[in-house]
Amino acid sequence: MNKPLRRIAIFCGLLILTLLIRDNWLQYAKANELATDDDNRRVNIARYATPRGDIIVDGKAITGSVEATSGDYKYKRTWTNGAMWAPVTGYSSQAFGANQLEKLEDGILTGNDDRLFFRNTLDMITGKKKEGGSVVTTLNAAAQKAAYEKLGGKKGAVAAIEPSTGKILALVSTPSYDPSKFAGTSDKDAAAWKAVQKENNPDDPMLNRALRETYPPGSTFKVVTAAAALENGEVSGIDEATKTPDPYQLPQSTTPLTNEHGTCENATLKYALMVSCNTVFAKMADNVGNEKMIEQAEKFGYNNKELDTPVRAAESVYPEDNRPQNAMDGIGQASNRATPLQMAMVAAAIANDGKLMKPYMVDQLKAANLDTIETTEPQQLSQAVSSETAQKLQQMMETVVNDPQGTGGKAKIDGVTVGGKTGTAQHGLNNSEKPYAWFISYAKLSDGSAPVAVAVVVEDGSANRDDISGGGLAAPIAKDVMKAVIDSKK
Repeated sequence: MNKPLRRIAIFCGLLILTLLIRDNWLQYAKANELATDDDNRRVNIARYATPRGDIIVDGKAITGSVEATSGDYKYKRTWTNGAMWAPVTGYSSQAFGANQLEKLEDGILTGNDDRLFFRNTLDMITGKKKEGGSVVTTLNAAAQKAAYEKLGGKKGAVAAIEPSTGKILALVSTPSYDPSKFAGTSDKDAAAWKAVQKENNPDDPMLNRALRETYPPGSTFKVVTAAAALENGEVSGIDEATKTPDPYQLPQSTTPLTNEHGTCENATLKYALMVSCNTVFAKMADNVGNEKMIEQAEKFGYNNKELDTPVRAAESVYPEDNRPQNAMDGIGQASNRATPLQMAMVAAAIANDGKLMKPYMVDQLKAANLDTIETTEPQQLSQAVSSETAQKLQQMMETVVNDPQGTGGKAKIDGVTVGGKTGTAQHGLNNSEKPYAWFISYAKLSDGSAPVAVAVVVEDGSANRDDISGGGLAAPIAKDVMKAVIDSKK
């Protein structure tokens, strides 16, 4: 072979080798990535080629599938009471993708999860159509309904947890949206999607306020400051005088801090929590110091960037701060920010004698034939406080609800021991906007068990500013949620 022909042959051989390498790279190394790429239309066509498995609450499906009337997608997702359950399920849309449980557990719901391989292979051999599995949640339908209906038209959120396990019993965010309205690909679906986007709707109904929004927790955080004071020996008992002036001058500042209610000068810790003395808890936060306050807050779950339920919660933040700001952080203001889930975790840890359990909302994953694929086991995150301190905090929180001077009387439930803490958190520059109403609580039964802990936050823009309080707006909602859980167990 002459030299020019040899060069052409080598060049052609290299081209063929390159094509083979590229072909094998696409078929093997990149196959999974391409097969699951959201921009790959075949992925969506396959996803909706069969009915999706269901998301289950209390043994009943809250989702379903119906045959589409047109287009490439054979089935479309449906929800029962979609707006009530959207903060739990998320959406699954042929046009706009998916989020939350619908996305995180997509492999189970479509039947494509690797753990279903042998089952799918057997079905293929027998000629049976592939079926999606189900996601069994920890949610309590009665508690979810109570929270959703009591929030009503108000903007806000509710998170309820079973203290002993961390099971999420209710997760509500209002205003909400119905994912059924944009589950398809029609112009009507596109219009419904557009209508709930933040740029078109200032109420931002797609924001999951229970998990993804952080607020100043206001006076509900005073239970954490009380915990820090007790754990660090700043006070030896809840009936010990705190030697606090009223008003209290913030450290390194000429600004006096005052109180809304009660006579707080030299108040005991129990009395200070009962009437919500700002002065006592700001002074306690300063005495404990910023480093120890951060340490205590983190034991309750703060500053955790990777809290997955499995839907990831936004990070609640107790910041590194100077002395005057740390004092204000200690009463739930300044740069202190928390999700409703976080504050439910605080109440749950106190009710559970100091043990903080990891919150979760998926109990089991099941195959279409109801074989269990995975079960979530309760997991302890920390010992937030000693059992002795937890019992002292319980006494204090129960006084908030039961004493005539307490701010949480509207959370009382006949025959049940309820502990709580109200909060009215400042909002806007120089408190220029209407405040947030907070309430955290737990319920204990006569056998000593604590079936539920709750956090409620209400952003009620329509209320008179002077009427906004945690005890007035949020406590009745918490009461109904706790009662719903207790009644469902009878």
